[in-house]
Amino acid sequence: MEAAYVFRVRLRLEPATGGVRVDGDSGETTVTVSRDAPDPGTEGWLFFRNALWRGEVGDAEHARRLAADWLGEPLGAIEDVSFRELRTDGAYLEALKAEIATDLEAFNADDVSEVLSKYLGSSIHVVDRT
Repeated sequence: MEAAYVFRVRLRLEPATGGVRVDGDSGETTVTVSRDAPDPGTEGWLFFRNALWRGEVGDAEHARRLAADWLGEPLGAIEDVSFRELRTDGAYLEALKAEIATDLEAFNADDVSEVLSKYLGSSIHVVDRT
């Protein structure tokens, strides 16, 4: 059972040493960052509910702080963060659905499909890991 939240992060590189410059726009780069998704029901598994809305980052500043922490970069270096997908295998997705179903009230939803749509939009990508 495996899953990861995938983000695109745009950041600006700043030299850590005096006398070194990054010229013009060459200092701006975009990277793809994958963050392991905690197993459903374990600590941190509600990351999608707390950080995403309709498949988009719910709070841009919070996402920038998270990305800065993940990458070990200063907050000022992180220019933009966008959610790309929850990349998952079928077993993780089924476990996620089962865990969501145990407490739909916490998501203010009538069914699991509504929860997935509300927070992840159409950004769930199931991959075969065999």
